[in-house]
Amino acid sequence: MSSKNSPLKSEQSKRFIDAARELGCDEDESAFDEIVKKVAKAPPPRQEEPAEKPKQKRKPAK
Repeated sequence: MSSKNSPLKSEQSKRFIDAARELGCDEDESAFDEIVKKVAKAPPPRQEEPAEKPKQKRKPAK
């Protein structure tokens, strides 16, 4: 990258960080995990035993 792009990238990065802070973004991983738990609630897995398949009766050979 050329050095003339560095100040622009730095300014863009600063604006992004400021916008994220205004929106209430948090860098803490535990805060992220709590939010994910609120949004993505999955039902607990079912603990059912597999049903036995009924045996098929064979027709007698002719």
